[in-house]
Amino acid sequence: MRDDSQSLGTHLDELRRRLTWSAIVVVIFTVVAFIFHQQILRLLMEPASGFPGVPNQKPIYTDLTEFIGIAMKASLLAGIFTSLPFLLWQLVMFVSPGLNPTEKKYLYILMPVSVIIFLLGAAFGYFVLFPPAVKFLITFGSDVATPMIRIGNYVGLMLSLLFWMGVIFELPIVLFFLSRIGVVRPAFLSRNRKWAIVLSFVLGALITPTLDPINQTLVAIPVLVLYEVGIILSKLGVKIRYRESPDDFE
Repeated sequence: MRDDSQSLGTHLDELRRRLTWSAIVVVIFTVVAFIFHQQILRLLMEPASGFPGVPNQKPIYTDLTEFIGIAMKASLLAGIFTSLPFLLWQLVMFVSPGLNPTEKKYLYILMPVSVIIFLLGAAFGYFVLFPPAVKFLITFGSDVATPMIRIGNYVGLMLSLLFWMGVIFELPIVLFFLSRIGVVRPAFLSRNRKWAIVLSFVLGALITPTLDPINQTLVAIPVLVLYEVGIILSKLGVKIRYRESPDDFE
């Protein structure tokens, strides 16, 4: 009993130490990002291409604290993102002692791959999806009303889109992992392709800031492609699982 208590106490101390260092690193990177918050906000506003049709070619803020609030929010997210490699390393170092060599191998591989894929998803949203969406929203009612874009609304919408596109691009990795541990099978994924098509367009409607079918299709098509890639990776996951644990298939 005493050994178990000591072991639990040691793990809690290690967890507390790693969380403390992670918080310190996030704070440092957030402070650095806040110093460059104007450059970060300009980068986020770049897909709008100068806000054509908007007075002064830039967004506005209507509340006294709106700009500093959105600057702090963008700086915090930038700080978390730039410190992500350190945070993931702390996570890997904390959980790795309890894993076998095979699980450690997958953990070391999937962690950086997941970060790269998240970046690709965010880049897709930034370069491909968001510019036509902003153009559509600004020009849709310009003959009736003059658009006055609030910076808080714009940056919040932009950050939400980048985040969810990054998450969606993780779909193949998730399907590979689930098939690797035996939760899903490629045959199940193939049988439910029609539901994947429906869900992809539902996601397109939820994620895109517009209701036009063009932007929804820009989201739905990559989701379907990622789903097909996930099926291929799930087959690979099943083969790896069979090779390493053939008794599970008997």
